[in-house]
Amino acid sequence: MRLLWELLVLQSFMLCLADDNMLHGPIFIQEPNNVIFPLDSEERKVKLNCEVKGNPKPTIRWRLNGTDVDIGMDYRYSIVEGSLLINNPNKTQDTGTYQCIATNSFGTTVSREAKLQFAYLENFKTRTRSTVSVRQGQGMVLLCGPPPHSGELIYAWIFNEYPSFVQQDNRRFVSQETGNLYIAKVETSDVGNYTCVVTNTVTNNKVLGPPTPLILRNDGVMGEYEPKIEVQFPETVSSAKGTTVKLECFALGNPVPTISWRRADGKQIPRKARRHKSSGVLEILNFQQEDAGPYECVAENVRGKNVARGQLTFYAQPNWIQKTSDTRVAIEESIFWECKASGRPKPSYSWLKDGEPLMPQDRIQIEHGALRITNISLADAGMYQCIAENRHGTIFSSAELSVIAVGPDFSKTLLKKVTLVKAGGEVTIECKPKASPRPTYTWKKGREILRENERITVLEDGSLRIVNVTKSDAGSYTCIATNHFGTASSTGSLVVKDPTRVMVPPFSMDVTVGESIVLPCQVSHDHSLDIMFTWSFNGHLIDFEKDGDHFERVGGQDSAGDLMIRSIQLKHAGKYVCTVQTSVDKLSAAADLIVRGPPGPPEAVTIDEITDTTAQLSWRPGADNHSPITMYVIQTRTPFSVGWQAVNTVPEIIDGRTFTATVVGLNPWVEYEFRVVAANLIGIGEPSRPSEKRRTEEALPEVTPANVSGGGGSKSELVITWETVPEELQNGGGFGYVVAFRPFGTVSWMQTVVASPDASRYVFRNESLPPFSRYEVKVGVYNNKGEGSFSPVTVVYSAEEEPNRAPTSVFARSLSASDIEVSWAPPRENQSKGRIQGYEVRYWKHDEKEENAKKVRTIGNWTSTKIANLRGSALYHLAVKAYNTAGTGPSSATVNVTTKKPPPSQPPGNIIWNSSDSKIILTWDQVKALDNESEVRGYKVLYRWNRQSSTSVIETNKTSVELSLPFDEDYIIEIKPFSDGGDGSSSEQIRIPKITR
Repeated sequence: MRLLWELLVLQSFMLCLADDNMLHGPIFIQEPNNVIFPLDSEERKVKLNCEVKGNPKPTIRWRLNGTDVDIGMDYRYSIVEGSLLINNPNKTQDTGTYQCIATNSFGTTVSREAKLQFAYLENFKTRTRSTVSVRQGQGMVLLCGPPPHSGELIYAWIFNEYPSFVQQDNRRFVSQETGNLYIAKVETSDVGNYTCVVTNTVTNNKVLGPPTPLILRNDGVMGEYEPKIEVQFPETVSSAKGTTVKLECFALGNPVPTISWRRADGKQIPRKARRHKSSGVLEILNFQQEDAGPYECVAENVRGKNVARGQLTFYAQPNWIQKTSDTRVAIEESIFWECKASGRPKPSYSWLKDGEPLMPQDRIQIEHGALRITNISLADAGMYQCIAENRHGTIFSSAELSVIAVGPDFSKTLLKKVTLVKAGGEVTIECKPKASPRPTYTWKKGREILRENERITVLEDGSLRIVNVTKSDAGSYTCIATNHFGTASSTGSLVVKDPTRVMVPPFSMDVTVGESIVLPCQVSHDHSLDIMFTWSFNGHLIDFEKDGDHFERVGGQDSAGDLMIRSIQLKHAGKYVCTVQTSVDKLSAAADLIVRGPPGPPEAVTIDEITDTTAQLSWRPGADNHSPITMYVIQTRTPFSVGWQAVNTVPEIIDGRTFTATVVGLNPWVEYEFRVVAANLIGIGEPSRPSEKRRTEEALPEVTPANVSGGGGSKSELVITWETVPEELQNGGGFGYVVAFRPFGTVSWMQTVVASPDASRYVFRNESLPPFSRYEVKVGVYNNKGEGSFSPVTVVYSAEEEPNRAPTSVFARSLSASDIEVSWAPPRENQSKGRIQGYEVRYWKHDEKEENAKKVRTIGNWTSTKIANLRGSALYHLAVKAYNTAGTGPSSATVNVTTKKPPPSQPPGNIIWNSSDSKIILTWDQVKALDNESEVRGYKVLYRWNRQSSTSVIETNKTSVELSLPFDEDYIIEIKPFSDGGDGSSSEQIRIPKITR
């Protein structure tokens, strides 16, 4: 016990030191890296770095292949500031895996593993090589066969003598995987000696192989042949994340093949990829997961092509996502550490404590990268390391576990000063001092030790629990906590309040859509406590601001929390819960609300059978919304209808227990969809979803074209017109019309077929067709099922001929400066074949072209007309033609007429009026016409009541007039001159006020 106390005092002392001198376990500053040592190096030392900090200063030792390196037993080994020095390194003895181990009083940590390897390159064993004899045009491979070595090699070939090296191109290739030289097609210039040069990239040593002579055979030249791939990358190439991947491919062939690369899965080769000279090497920089996949090398010439395939796979060494960190834990508490690492394949995890494997025990649980230790003791303190590894690497994450022990301390976890509780309820007074190890607990009420009984219990965590609380339980309570390192206490008060009770709970109701109700919720409670009411609907709290259209709190006193629901909808059916809460208790009361409303939409409307005019329907009833369905109504919609329309059914009235009906009166060959609407005593519900669309079967057409008529057209034509039959009444496909006609009074019908359903006109042409002859006409219909009936017979006239004689005796006279009158005599009846429907008068000014003439038409037998809005003092030419539906006849002779001079442009001036008895006397100055104006023949005096629109006129050839006007009226008067050219300009309006007696 004394030793434990001293350890704790020492630990507390160490924790109080300044940060620079903080005591802690070993932490690696530098860990050893892999080393490749050249055997022929002049520097005869190897150094494996290891730098560690810790307080107290850690001791360092090393392991080789899992066994401790004994510094004292081998003079070649020494440790300098943690790093391992090896003098005169030996390939046999020193090759292997090294690890640095650091230890101080807080524990032990181990470094990552580092490999020591030796690089060397021996000489070629053989001295001569056989001569290689090939035909010109043949492909060839020269083997290098490198000598024993360690470390990466680079290959090159000398041609004849140094420094003449073989230059790689699309015909020659040196593989850096095998060292071999490949010539796709041998030429005469290739004859000579070839020597393989091998260089070790670590030692930089270079050795030359024996020369290989190449000669040409004299038995002919090699013919053309398809590519043969000699250099091929492996079926599977496994590559690390971030590395540079090189794939080799080269082929022999005549002509020399071209090499191309592609991905076998159709994806694009990465844009970062590079192709070397002859395309024999594909290089992918910074290799990533998306670069993995199947790759193909294609060798091709005019004789054919060959393909080499391989899979490029991705791997990644472990990399930390989440590391462990130093932790301080009190005795008897628990710790949970979790480390996570990425990698491909997925890393596995293990744990070390003080450099040794940590195994699961009763208190120690290890699962993947997670470590949990419960009921911690001082012996659990130390250095812990999480190890993540896959076959491509291993990483370490280190953390220190410090275990602390303290006496009870209430400074941050005092008992509540006042704890409120309702009588009859239960209360738990928490007592949670900071203490390690866990203390024992004693409770006092006032000054008396509290004894446990059936109502009073001290829980395992030290809390005091009292059930069935009474008023006598109120008072002061003290918790006393004790462990080996001290005792502490904390005091609080317990106040007991009267419980809250629901006096008027909400009760279940049965209501109809649109009604408003109040759900009561009234309580009795301790009035010293604040009270709060809340309502929930189907488990969700009612938001009275958001849902204020329907929900409102009513009941003004603090003991009432009634809920009003206005304008109830179907969606308001469900469970309502009133919750009342004080600071000491909380209770609820619930009620169910049933809402009756119109039915929900029927479901699964199906067309079971369909004919040309009927459809058999079935459906499933929807929700009746608590009021039995009394009736169903079926509605339909077609491409030709405006919205949904009710239809006739059998039975005529569909009661609420019937789920099938036959729709009648449908049109054949029309696409229909149906829906069903349900009704109950409350109202009509929402319609169902529409059924599928189905077309009724075809039938003979029944509807004939309306408004059969015709006439007009060109000479020798009989024009027949009708209104098309709407598509929804055509009763089937292949719809068209049958047009029948015959001369009036004859027996035989002529018929023709018009195959277009949109046709509304047929023209029969025949040179022998008499003009304007009566024909009896009828139009029938047909479709794929056969012919229907014809329309009633109507009379239509054939086209007439235009009149062939001109009107005679054309005469024109000027009426004014703007108007002329034209008259004529009709052509003689016996000389004109064409029927005359009216006349067309054409007129144009002398300075205008005849083709721009304006036209005026008369209708019927009128043989004169007036032409207005002409220019004054202007010469006009006129001609008259007769017209009918076939057109206009020949023109009459042209006549001329000159319009009269324009009327005076000056209005009467100096108008004076006087009143005498019931008379008004007006005088004005005489208007004189200009040279180009018509002479003034007199004046017009226009007068009207101020309140009336009708105007009276008096004409006079004098410059004065006397008017007899009734009393008590205001008058408006104007004066203007008139002439042969018409009325001149009017004076301003003169207002004469009413005359009083």
